[in-house]
Amino acid sequence: MKINVTALALTAGLFWGASILVVGSASLIWPGYGRAFLGLAASLYPGYHPGPAFGSVVTGTLYALVDGAIAGAVFGWLYNLLSRRA
Repeated sequence: MKINVTALALTAGLFWGASILVVGSASLIWPGYGRAFLGLAASLYPGYHPGPAFGSVVTGTLYALVDGAIAGAVFGWLYNLLSRRA
């Protein structure tokens, strides 16, 4: 069985981007919410600093969309490669 790499990349990108968007937005409403999670994201994405501005949420979301899409594409490609050999 082959995985559609494009569909997996889009799904992973949207899922990871939505995760950062939801937690970042919740942190704007309830300061301190998801602080460790957003701190982890800040350590991964250069230029992203979680803060009290909506611009930081947008920046983190865009980073996460791209990061998730790349990770999904690599995972799908690797799965297809290894499943042919098995």
